[in-house]
Amino acid sequence: MKFLAITLIVHRPDPVTGAHKPTHERFREVLDNAVLAEELGFDGFGVGERHERPFLSSAPTVVLSHVAALTRRIRLFTAVTTLSLLDPVRAYEDYATLDHLSDGRLDLIIGKGNGTAQRELFQVTPEDQWDRNAESYEVFRRIWRQDRVTADTRFRPPLTDAEVWPRPYQRPVRVWHGSATSKESVELAARYGDPLFSANVTHPMGPYAELIRHYRERWEHYGHDPAGIAIGAGTAGICVAPTSQQALAAYRPVFEANLAFFKKAGLPVVFETLEDFAERSSALIGSPQQVIDKVHRYHEQFGHTVVHVHADASGLTDSQHRDSLELFQSAVAPVLRKDIPDPPFAWEPVLPAPPSAKEAVRV
Repeated sequence: MKFLAITLIVHRPDPVTGAHKPTHERFREVLDNAVLAEELGFDGFGVGERHERPFLSSAPTVVLSHVAALTRRIRLFTAVTTLSLLDPVRAYEDYATLDHLSDGRLDLIIGKGNGTAQRELFQVTPEDQWDRNAESYEVFRRIWRQDRVTADTRFRPPLTDAEVWPRPYQRPVRVWHGSATSKESVELAARYGDPLFSANVTHPMGPYAELIRHYRERWEHYGHDPAGIAIGAGTAGICVAPTSQQALAAYRPVFEANLAFFKKAGLPVVFETLEDFAERSSALIGSPQQVIDKVHRYHEQFGHTVVHVHADASGLTDSQHRDSLELFQSAVAPVLRKDIPDPPFAWEPVLPAPPSAKEAVRV
């Protein structure tokens, strides 16, 4: 099993203390967390993409490029790249450049994105966002694989024998499809034989397990080998401590502050108590053995081989969060790496393909 640390770069007051860090300091914190993730042995670091409050993750390629310069081993993930909002040609240029700068450490998780404000910002309607996502992905993947592309597109100017530079480092880059509860993203992933990343953060296990079962059915419908399936899953929080009592005590102020925020904002509340949240959500709160047992319980339903945890303290103190991640890597991850297989593909950066004769001349 592989482990990612992911941030959406949420920028709102600390749920416990109420302190609101300056934007510059919040970005520095993200970079420090990426370096820490590599030092602790995480396999990947991810940055989300959002274009509305309270997020600072509108430019993930810029952030990940800085992370690439500060790290050497850890893979770099987007979580998610909102292709429904982006020009696929411009997105390709940014990500191909990032892949070169990171020596082939890039993975993409794509999705349509959420949020009314960012849809309005990019003039995307709820009715066309799925079509935009599918079209943008088709163009994006073709540019990554073909030297020249012709495409009769609806949502951007058509392409006619178009060349897009730079040509890729990884051939092709690996693309995951991020999904919460929508079958559209699952269908796209299964059609192209791509891995799936389940959000798995808001609800109990059931809806996510159902969607993953649907993904497996559609995967086989399109004639792909079941042995090639790769699934990742998110978690709703993390607080690993030597005992369950210590973990619950440390996380209780975070849960209660978040619960109060949800109720004040009129947002739906799924878990009314910390104990219910720790038991029925995907949050990894408890002793190392409790966390191991929970991941196994989810694996029995999902069959996933990659899991992400929060890179940010998210209300814990910095020392509590670091202690939690260190304990996770020392006492939890080694057991899960042994018990649960890795994804069915190479994780280390691939060697770039030699340039074509045309590219060699141009270079």
